Amino acid sequence: MTKSSIDTIRQNFDSQVERFSNIETGQTTAIDSPLCIELITQAAKLSTPSARNILDLGCGGGNYAVKLASFFPTANFTLVDISGNMLQAAHKRVSETTNGQVTIIQGDYRELELGENHFDIITAGTTLHHLRGNEEWELVFEKVFRALTPAGSFWINDIVISETDEINDMMLSGWLSKLKKQVSESDVKMYMNRYETEDTPRTLTYQLELMKNTGFAKTILLHKHFNFAAFGGIK
Repeated sequence: MTKSSIDTIRQNFDSQVERFSNIETGQTTAIDSPLCIELITQAAKLSTPSARNILDLGCGGGNYAVKLASFFPTANFTLVDISGNMLQAAHKRVSETTNGQVTIIQGDYRELELGENHFDIITAGTTLHHLRGNEEWELVFEKVFRALTPAGSFWINDIVISETDEINDMMLSGWLSKLKKQVSESDVKMYMNRYETEDTPRTLTYQLELMKNTGFAKTILLHKHFNFAAFGGIK
């Protein structure tokens, strides 16, 4: 199936700001989203306790950055997203939480320069599944690794697929069963259509191995439930 263009994905996200701007509910179609926000930000705080510069890739409405700002109230935040509407919401929310500088960058992080040895913590919440071929995954993980300071940490919460079609179908069915309890049947169909047309997730194993191959010294699995996982790496 031909996947949606970045412009189409941007337009979709421009209209969904409210759904991505609530820490209590998290990303409402993602399993255990509030728990994963808590686990990732707590793990980041414990792993990188003196963080001064934090980057949130695909920041959406800013949930991860807002939570991290509550732990690091003087840190500087850089927020990256393809959606201008998301960035405006995230900038407002994060600016109200931190005394540090808040920088917003609208663009595709595959094309952006992230610098070297600058960020102490980098987060990517339900965004990397938009990456396509291996070359894009490798490109982004290498960029993140270079951008991190020594002993800096990278944290991901995202859709993951399984190694076999049978297990993947089982995990997808589990997600759909939970989704049907939260939204209407028509919304379920809409989200499934977006999953099929927009998303190209990879296995958890692939991403953890890619972290190691990129140079991360440690990888950590925080949580997995059906086809969603929260995990990270320390440089």
